[in-house]
Amino acid sequence: MKVEIWSDVMCPFCYIGKRHFEKAIEKLPFKDDIEIEWKSFQLNPEYNNTTNEDLYTYLARAKGMSIEQAKQMTGQVVEMASNVGLDLNFATNVPANSFDAHRFLHFAKSKGLQNQAEEALFNAHFMGAKDIAKHETLLSIAEDLGLDKTETLNVLKSDDFAEAVRYDVYESQQLGVRGVPYFVFDRKYALSGAQPVLAFEQAIVQSFTEWQAMQPKTTLQSLNKNDDAICDENGCEI
Repeated sequence: MKVEIWSDVMCPFCYIGKRHFEKAIEKLPFKDDIEIEWKSFQLNPEYNNTTNEDLYTYLARAKGMSIEQAKQMTGQVVEMASNVGLDLNFATNVPANSFDAHRFLHFAKSKGLQNQAEEALFNAHFMGAKDIAKHETLLSIAEDLGLDKTETLNVLKSDDFAEAVRYDVYESQQLGVRGVPYFVFDRKYALSGAQPVLAFEQAIVQSFTEWQAMQPKTTLQSLNKNDDAICDENGCEI
């Protein structure tokens, strides 16, 4: 059964949601029958960090708040992330345009390494103080994954996989995605936000049971109890 996950590397709740989802799958006897596909979503497609802006300044400007308010808001996210073993470092976080990172993810997918690339990008962005818009960052990740450096550089210098990124964004619009992370199970059910592990487990079990029974597909239904812990074009909210 396929699970599609719309996500942006810039989204901390996408990283937290990834961990919750993984913990849910670990408990299930059919985990090897779950196919995961990451889909591109850009929270701020027009953004380019041309002034070496730090995250707190970016949030304060984008959300119309003070630097101290931005630090307080991200502090709550850090606490939430620590509960799943993630040590997010917003003080050194580099805001960036994620379009080339998404192209890189599609390239990694073509080599069977998309999930590994997704994890590496999250780690580089949130804990490694790396600028994921820079090609040298993506090349370093590619080497760590065992991808050919020359082939990766040729992809990054071209427009390869750009249409794949745009199509993911188009699909998200057709599905009514307003924020990420957004999990779609067998194109039948959906969960948005960094939901609790139990919510993911219940959604996976329900979807997998119906998928096994080969029941007809129905209109996408939301299983959300609420829309918290989600990132959209206005930022990230708890």
